Amino acid sequence: MEITRIGPDDWERFREVRLASLADAPAAFGSRHEDWVDAPVERWRDRLTQVPLNLVAQESGRDVGVVSGQPDGDDWVELISMWVAPEARGTGTAAQLIGAVVDWAAAQDRRTCLMVRSDNVRARTAYERAGFVDVGVPEDWPADEPPENRMERRA
Repeated sequence: MEITRIGPDDWERFREVRLASLADAPAAFGSRHEDWVDAPVERWRDRLTQVPLNLVAQESGRDVGVVSGQPDGDDWVELISMWVAPEARGTGTAAQLIGAVVDWAAAQDRRTCLMVRSDNVRARTAYERAGFVDVGVPEDWPADEPPENRMERRA
């Protein structure tokens, strides 16, 4: 397994794995496949510029996972856009991607947080195994949106 940090010049690689994630798990993300499938090159490059940490997991020459991290205030890095391909689930890929974001946050003296759909038991379990604590659905969560739990890793 190889974890690679990618940037704007890697937009085609990111596009492929991100579209796969949006097609595989449409309810897991704030973005939708149809919002991105025909996006121009500049939109892909901008996403990789605006979000400072973008990682892809590769196994046997194939991209099998993706995760990003972005600062959230002065004390936190938010782990976002996490996905592992179905054939790579249960192999430790998620743990390695999560760990890479946690390490990046720690190098900046920040803690790591994330939001995950309340009904996504598999993802919540993976985050708990990585040391995240479920702090519940934020009080101001919109009533018309599927609930998401905030999880935090403080150490």
